Amino acid sequence: MSPLPHPLEALAARRGALFVFAPVCLGIGIGGYFWLPSEPGGALLAGLALGAALMALAGLRGPERWQPLAWAASLVAAGLVVAALRTRAVAAPVLPYRYYGPIEGRIVQIDRSASDRPRITLDRLTLTKLRPEQVPHRVRLTLMADPPAPDIVPGTVVKTLGFLGPPQGPAEPGGFDFQRLAWFREIGGVGYGRKPLEVLARPPPGSLALIFPRLRNRIAVAVRARIPGDPGGFVAAILTNDKSGLSQSALASLRTANLAHMLAISGLHMALVTGFVFALLRSGLALIPAVALRLNTKKIAAVVALAGAGFYLMLSGEAVSTERCFVMVAVALVAVLADRRAISMRSIAISALIVLVLRPESLTEAGFQMSYAATVALVAAFEAAGRLKGRWPRPPRWAAPVLGLAFSSTVAGLATSPFAAAYFGHASAYGLLANMLTLPVMGMVEMPGAVIAGLLAPLGLEGPALWVVGQGARWILTVAGHVSGLPGAVIPVAAPPAVVLPMLTLGMLWLILWPGRARFAGIALAVAALALWSGAGRPVLVVADTGGYAGLMTPEGRVLSRPKGGGFASHAWLSADGDPATPEEAAARPGFSGPNSARRFALAGVPAIVLSGRRAADAAAGACAEARVVFVEGEGPKTPPQGCLVIGRKTLRRTGALALWRRGARLEFVTTTSVQGDRPWVRGARRWPLRPPRLPPIRLDLHEDAPVVGRLETPGARPPGA
Repeated sequence: MSPLPHPLEALAARRGALFVFAPVCLGIGIGGYFWLPSEPGGALLAGLALGAALMALAGLRGPERWQPLAWAASLVAAGLVVAALRTRAVAAPVLPYRYYGPIEGRIVQIDRSASDRPRITLDRLTLTKLRPEQVPHRVRLTLMADPPAPDIVPGTVVKTLGFLGPPQGPAEPGGFDFQRLAWFREIGGVGYGRKPLEVLARPPPGSLALIFPRLRNRIAVAVRARIPGDPGGFVAAILTNDKSGLSQSALASLRTANLAHMLAISGLHMALVTGFVFALLRSGLALIPAVALRLNTKKIAAVVALAGAGFYLMLSGEAVSTERCFVMVAVALVAVLADRRAISMRSIAISALIVLVLRPESLTEAGFQMSYAATVALVAAFEAAGRLKGRWPRPPRWAAPVLGLAFSSTVAGLATSPFAAAYFGHASAYGLLANMLTLPVMGMVEMPGAVIAGLLAPLGLEGPALWVVGQGARWILTVAGHVSGLPGAVIPVAAPPAVVLPMLTLGMLWLILWPGRARFAGIALAVAALALWSGAGRPVLVVADTGGYAGLMTPEGRVLSRPKGGGFASHAWLSADGDPATPEEAAARPGFSGPNSARRFALAGVPAIVLSGRRAADAAAGACAEARVVFVEGEGPKTPPQGCLVIGRKTLRRTGALALWRRGARLEFVTTTSVQGDRPWVRGARRWPLRPPRLPPIRLDLHEDAPVVGRLETPGARPPGA
């Protein structure tokens, strides 16, 4: 019986198959950077960079058995350094305080907010009440007055009167971090404009930087004029990434039917456009014998398709998701030019490395995770199907496209469903059906028709092509409307703990990428992640960073302190709970009592109160006579009575939103800033280290199995011994 090989020797023997793990190792380093509780200093980064270089040298020249581990360590260290350098490279001023006054700047983007109002992003700002070094590079304004005129295009210098504030933090500890997203997009302030836009200067006619923004705006306006209603908005979105022409009801239907991915210009759109251009040109050149016999038409078509992909990237506004997809397509087309396989795990790994080096923050975004999850799963599934070819009866030729579509939709849907459920709080019960009914239209009508319309537009002959594209858009929206209206179309899913998605991703990557039988260990890791997800709980109480809005978990679900006034927080809490109720429905549940300005409730007999409104601060001291815990929208008393915990604006400014979790016979506070850590996007304009206060736990003095939530029937009543 031969002895088992040394693990390092077995690893070194598989060096040829380990390149696909390079982006995984780089991603572990990047993920480690975003997990850090504080920003690494320059000395630490220099040491890590030196260590990465030494490990890379060991990977090249060191002992053969240690080379794979040396490369892995080098990539992990490099990932952390790259992410830290990227954070420093995009550093820009963040508003130091709330601002109200004149706002002047150049429009760089026009879209719509979640409330379906026009929204603009401005740069080259002038804010009269701030010093020049305090002015952000960019701000985002929702327009509350009349919508902007159609002739206001990117590049227009405008002025309005409005309100700005620093980007808000997560709605609860561990929730979606808009502060981090805004930091990497150099958005230092968000708010709204109260007056109609005043045009100060039109964009100069010869500005090369504004060629594509103007073209994008002209195409979107022209398409919506030729195709009225939501179908025109859909076509404009897939062509220019401008979703402002779509109503909120249409967007909601697309999300519920799991068709929202068709709106974001992603790998699907890039692949369809470049694939159509490649096939059209190669087929056309093949019809010319003099060209087909003398030139490599495949490579000519690849070059033109690459140029078409670049044009599509510029037309779509160079969004982060589109850049990522362009890199993926470009790697595949360069592989064609180099006579290599266009689509393989190796080409996917190369594209992931490029994306992670250029934009390491992409690793934390749902778009990156879902795009690569679908791509890796599809390549692995088709490679496995290829190995099984001949073992199953071959289907009829007419059925092959249908079966291929069903297979692709199933694989991609299964691969992306955990991420969609984690980020959006629900799964689509009929997403597979909706995609099977619409993807053929997207691939054979929408994108080819859009390319043909673009080619015919200079001749003024784009009308018939646009009509066909409009009909395809109507079909997609009709399917979305019908599917989203089916009973049980939405399956609510609670948000997972932070560790679940990394565990699940690493487990499935190991299963797919590792070449030996040890790959099946990845299943155990994935199953453990799903078990953690299924057993995860939710906080007993969440409190917004204003202090005047709260959500209490009850047996009937989370009940909100008020039906309105929570803004994004109320939707985020219910989504994370996996609760399909609207804020109005959640506020109608039993759990709170009293007027909106003083909402009383109890936690296992511990009386508490949420004060809001203009007089909340004045009422805070008196509230301690009837409650042991007081949350106040404003400043609380400097010296609250003994035995009364008052949490007001001063505390919440340092903690962010709060969550209360049951730990045995007491409730413990978790703060948003303690989860975020002392990072540049959290600190913003503040130059001192963030040291969130430690809030004392609430002792329940009850048996560990006693229920936490109890309604306070009599205001002012105290539990025995309180």
